Amino acid sequence: MNLPRCYPVVDSSTWIARLLPLGVKLVQLRIKTQAAQAESIVRTEIRIAKSLCRNHGAQLIVNDYWQLALDEQCDFVHLGQSDLDTADITALRNASVRIGISTHDHAELERALSLQPDYIALGPIYPTTLKQMPWAPQGLTRVTSWKKRIGPIPLVAIGGLTLERLQGVFTAGADSAAVVSDIVNHINPEARTQAWLVACAV
Repeated sequence: MNLPRCYPVVDSSTWIARLLPLGVKLVQLRIKTQAAQAESIVRTEIRIAKSLCRNHGAQLIVNDYWQLALDEQCDFVHLGQSDLDTADITALRNASVRIGISTHDHAELERALSLQPDYIALGPIYPTTLKQMPWAPQGLTRVTSWKKRIGPIPLVAIGGLTLERLQGVFTAGADSAAVVSDIVNHINPEARTQAWLVACAV
């Protein structure tokens, strides 16, 4: 399976509506909400995001909410290690929902590989201010190590990525780069997204 060389990670369908017209072909919806009505909010957001992706010929990755991704017949679900404790991998496979798994150390990588994922994510590659991380930055050496271990499975790098760091990540062995802050916190997110798409097309 081939992934686009880069894709944005955003927290709302509003962001997806802004970025898809620029030519984004894969986007991850990562909603972190503690509201009591979280599931209904997320389901609505997934439905809007999926409709937007369909209209723009793009694919949607749903972060964490594997049951909703299954219910709504999404393209991908991205699972953290804690999600693996409850996710019905067989049901996801039977519904042709592709699976990406986050990894941060060797034990997590081996667990992920045992589930034959469609891609493996490694992060944070660089320091990130997006959220508090219990792991130190992985660095480019680990990107190379992970790619040697997983072989043909696509490797997604995430965490602290910027346009200036992009080529180094690819040179180290990443197949795709997931970008968050460098787009959503930029003064001109649309222009920055276009710059990412150009850089990843080279």
